[in-house]
Amino acid sequence: MDNNRYCVIMAGGTTNRFWPVSRESKPKQFLDISGSGKSFIRQTYERFSKVVPQENIIVVTLYRFADIVREQIPELPPENLFLEPYSRNTAPCIAYSTYKVLKRNPQATIVATPADHIIRDGDLFCDVIGNVMEYAGKNDVLMTVGILPDRPDTNYGYIQVKGGKATAESAGPLQVKTFVEKPDRALAEVFCNSEEFYWNSGIFVWKASLIKEEMEKYIPDVTSVFKGWETLMDTPSEKVFLEKAYSDCPKISIDYAVMEKTEKAWLYPGNFGWYDIDTWDTLFQMIERKDPEGNALNTINSLLREDRDNLVITENKKKIYAIKGLKDFLVIDTEDALLICPREDKQFKDFISGLGMPGYEDYR
Repeated sequence: MDNNRYCVIMAGGTTNRFWPVSRESKPKQFLDISGSGKSFIRQTYERFSKVVPQENIIVVTLYRFADIVREQIPELPPENLFLEPYSRNTAPCIAYSTYKVLKRNPQATIVATPADHIIRDGDLFCDVIGNVMEYAGKNDVLMTVGILPDRPDTNYGYIQVKGGKATAESAGPLQVKTFVEKPDRALAEVFCNSEEFYWNSGIFVWKASLIKEEMEKYIPDVTSVFKGWETLMDTPSEKVFLEKAYSDCPKISIDYAVMEKTEKAWLYPGNFGWYDIDTWDTLFQMIERKDPEGNALNTINSLLREDRDNLVITENKKKIYAIKGLKDFLVIDTEDALLICPREDKQFKDFISGLGMPGYEDYR
């Protein structure tokens, strides 16, 4: 296995899109929401360990999640746990990890990935990532993995490619024409029908030296706060250095900061059964095993009548759920909270926004 290959798993997110199962103290990347028996981050680590030397796999997360990472990935070398003092989105995370990796290996090629994807075909995934890393290691390109849309989903970003028809087959590298943030339904339908767009998987591959150059070109307000990294990274002074850097660092995604601006953006198609499970509704869409009325349940103790297309999740498998007359709803039951609301993501967000009010601190 190529010792110049590195994987950076970005695991610092704190969103509560899976409340009440996910909480601020333990967000979704550390949970087994998909029912696989392993947390998202554990699955991600095992997946990339087949493509990247284990000693080159890095996890970036917040200080307060360090113990959870150590518990779930005990074989992770201590020096490969990169700790952020604050959450500042993906661009600062990638800047921090890039400088650290460059100090260890100036020849490194990095795959940067979220910690919370589900992949159906693990073997094909490894083949695709291996091909992308090989190509990016030999060319001055910033690669992203694109997924051919099978529906006009408004929860994902889209990428338009130059020339040719978008295909699920491994057509090789394609030059990017434009990135589009999450569109509305009508625009998403146009994108799907045009056969020129892919979903943005959020998985990026590049030479560490190249992404450093492009970040310093397009986001100097981010990279400037890391001035002095050559001497301060991997020293006792690093923690104080990062506290100051992250305090001064803007919140910005690598997509908006660099990928939408650079002339070196390329895409490699991947058809390995990819899911970015970022909402309860996305989880519902992913679940293949449903009852004849389209309800998805993780318990056999249920009595459903005149119910359709609901998602029922419980932590208490002994409890019976008797439900009648619900359609397109969430029923999520945990030890200290019960959520019943429409499955639509917007309504869910509006509903749980009340958790920010005083008196709900123990339930966030």
